[in-house]
Amino acid sequence: MSFQDIGAIKSEWIGIANYTKLLKDNVFRIAVMNSVKYMFFTLVLLIPFPMLFAVLMDSNLVKAKGVWKAVLYMPALTSVVISGTLFRLMFTEYTTGQMNIISSFLGLGTYKWLKMGWSGMLALLVVACWRWTGVNMLYFLSGLKSIDSSLYEAADIDGASATQKFRYVTLPLLKPTTVYVLTISVYAGLAMFLESYMLWAGNSSPNNIGLTIVGYLYKRGIEKNDMGYACAVGVVLLVVALIINFAQLIFNGTFKKEED
Repeated sequence: MSFQDIGAIKSEWIGIANYTKLLKDNVFRIAVMNSVKYMFFTLVLLIPFPMLFAVLMDSNLVKAKGVWKAVLYMPALTSVVISGTLFRLMFTEYTTGQMNIISSFLGLGTYKWLKMGWSGMLALLVVACWRWTGVNMLYFLSGLKSIDSSLYEAADIDGASATQKFRYVTLPLLKPTTVYVLTISVYAGLAMFLESYMLWAGNSSPNNIGLTIVGYLYKRGIEKNDMGYACAVGVVLLVVALIINFAQLIFNGTFKKEED
């Protein structure tokens, strides 16, 4: 379909014309940059912090662990439509918005949060962290449960500190879980759409600061009925996601042959 001009009645084969058009499309370039930046920041935030929370949850320092797990996982069960609407009200430019109340209290004044590039990305990241921290924490927690406790006992006998046990025992043995979370996070970051759509109450943000690759696919395929061009956008998304994921899998040694 990406090699066709798809109309309401008939379709016409046009070769690589859609891809040639993509190379000159400035809006598509903005969408790609937004998605890549969002993916990068979510990887920075939603891998190390959930891992640390999981280690803390697995320790004896936390009481009522079942309650905390439920509380942290609950945002993932919340409808994106509802949560996106609430966060849009929080980040409103009016003085009654919670973010402006906080910034005013700190003496920073008020901001038009969803009309500036940096603050728009901040709003998306806040939604992502609120929604997915608990999910990733449970992934890491399940990985921690698979680590043999005798390894920690041996480290204690050798006089290892808590930091050394985390660095030399926990991190290496959490690698399979980390690679899995990294892989799904790359795809999730590049494929994000509904959060942006709900924050800006539609697919049109100021200067396209909230436009993502999937958002642009939706705009061209559904809103403008240019399905062939939208399919080309989807193929590019697939290729970019595959390249990034294969690169990180190779870097992490996933494809290395195990020694006997």
